[in-house]
Amino acid sequence: MSETNGANDKQFAIQKIYTKDISYETPNAPKIFTQQWEPTLDLNLGTHVDTLENSIYEVTLRITVTVKIGESTAYLVEVNQAGIFSIAGFSDQELGPMLGSFCPNIIFPYAREVVSDLVSKGGFPQLILTPVNFDALYVQHLQQAQQSTETPTLN
Repeated sequence: MSETNGANDKQFAIQKIYTKDISYETPNAPKIFTQQWEPTLDLNLGTHVDTLENSIYEVTLRITVTVKIGESTAYLVEVNQAGIFSIAGFSDQELGPMLGSFCPNIIFPYAREVVSDLVSKGGFPQLILTPVNFDALYVQHLQQAQQSTETPTLN
C-alpha cells in the first residue's frame, strides 16, 4: 500500500512474514487419547514490536493455546509468528495503530495456520482459531496503559 497525501508520502510494505519460534507439547500422551474429548481451551495473545532500522519494524504475534480435558493438559502450543514491515510517512498517532493492530491482522492468518497444522499433526482434532479484532485489543491496551499511568489521590 502506498498512499500519497500532498508532500507527505505514506508508505507501507511487507518485507517478510516468518515463523520465529514454535513449541508443541502433549504432556499426557498417550493416556490423553483414551479420554472423552470434551476440551476446554485457553488462548493468550500478545504482540511485540522491535525497530530494526529507521522505518523498518519487526512485529511479533505471540499465541499460546492450552487445551485441557478436565485437569489434564491435552496439548500446549506456542507460536511466535513475525513480520518485517517498512512503514514510513505516518505520524506517531498513526504509527501506533499500524504496529499494534494493522500488522498483527496481517500476521494472524499465518499463525493460525501454524497452530492448526501442529494440533492436527499431534493427533488431535483440527483447531481453527477464530478471527481476532486487533483494533479492539489495541484500544483496550491503550486504555489500560492510560489507567495505569493515572495515580488515584486520596484526601
